[in-house]
Amino acid sequence: MQSTEPILAIQGLKTIFRIRGGDVTAVNDVDLTVGAGETVALVGESGSGKSVTSLSVMRLLTRNIGSIAAGSIRLRRKDGSGCNLVSLTEDEMRDIRGDDIGMVFQEPMSSLNPVYTIGDQISEPIRIHRGASRRVAMASAFSLLESVGIPDAKRRAGQYPHELSGGMRQRATIAMALACDPTLLIADEPTTALDVTIQAQILDLLLKLQRERGMAMLFVTHNLGVVAQIAHRVAVMYTGRIVEEGPVGEVFSNPKHPYTKGLLASMPRLGDATRMKQSGEKLAAIPGVVPSLMNMPSGCAFAPRCQFAIEACGKAVPALEAVGPLHKSRCIRWREI
Repeated sequence: MQSTEPILAIQGLKTIFRIRGGDVTAVNDVDLTVGAGETVALVGESGSGKSVTSLSVMRLLTRNIGSIAAGSIRLRRKDGSGCNLVSLTEDEMRDIRGDDIGMVFQEPMSSLNPVYTIGDQISEPIRIHRGASRRVAMASAFSLLESVGIPDAKRRAGQYPHELSGGMRQRATIAMALACDPTLLIADEPTTALDVTIQAQILDLLLKLQRERGMAMLFVTHNLGVVAQIAHRVAVMYTGRIVEEGPVGEVFSNPKHPYTKGLLASMPRLGDATRMKQSGEKLAAIPGVVPSLMNMPSGCAFAPRCQFAIEACGKAVPALEAVGPLHKSRCIRWREI
C-alpha cells in the first residue's frame, strides 16, 4: 500500500540572515507539504522568500550568514524512512542532495562547471551515490540526456557547457538533477533565463518526466502563467510568509488575499495592448512598494498597500486560516474579497 505521508513537509520554518545591522528574517512561519506525483508552486516577487525556502530545504544557505532558526523540514526518502533535514549534519545532507533530492537552478551556465564535460557532470552523482563505475555511470548519462530530449547524446556528453545552447544546458541540468531518481525535485526559476519558446519546451519536459517518475516537485517562480500550466497547488509568498495557499484553479479563479488578487489583476492578457490603446486604460498595478525586511510594518505586512485594510490589520499578523476545504488565506477580511 502506498504511503499517504507527503514527500516533503515543512513546518514552522524560520530562516534568518545575519547582517551588520542585525538579524533579518527572510522566511517566517512557513508550513508547506508536497506529495508524491504532486507539483506545488511557490510564487512571489523578488525578495519574497521563495528561493530562500528552497535553499533552506537543500541546506545550501550561505554559511555563517544564513541559518534556519526554527521549524522542521521532514523528507520521506526513497527507502521509505523519514528524516528531519534541519537536524542532519553536513555529511548526512551530502548523502541526500543529488540522491533523494534533485535541484534545478535558474541559470544553467552558473550551475554547471565550465571545466568538466556534460557527461562527467551528469555521471558524477551516479558514481558517488550508487558506487557505479565510470563506464556504467557514463552509459546512464547518455540515457539521461536522451530522456531530456538532447539528440546525439554521446557526442553532447563529451562537450563542455559553453558549447551548448541555453536550452540544452538547462536540459542537461535537469538530467543531472534526475540522475539518481530523486523522490523530490526542486526547480528554482528554471525557465526565467530562457527564450519564451524554450521555456515552453522545458515546462513540457518537466511535466512529462514527473508523470513518468511520479516524483514530488517544488516549483519556485514569479510567473503566474507558468504556475497555471505546471502546478497542482500554489503557495503565494509575501515578505517571507505564505499569504495564500490552495489548488491552482481555486486560487486563480477565487483569490482570498488582496496580494494574490492584485498579482492576478496585473497579469497582461492577449488582446490587452489593443484594447488599452483604444480606451486609454492602463495595466493594473499594486500601489506602493514592498516593505524592507529590516523595517517591517506591524501587523499584516501588506496592509500599507491594501485597499481592504482596516485598523485591526496593523495590530497583529493574521493567521493562515482555512477559507475552504484545501484553501487558506492570511487575511482577516477574506470573506469580503
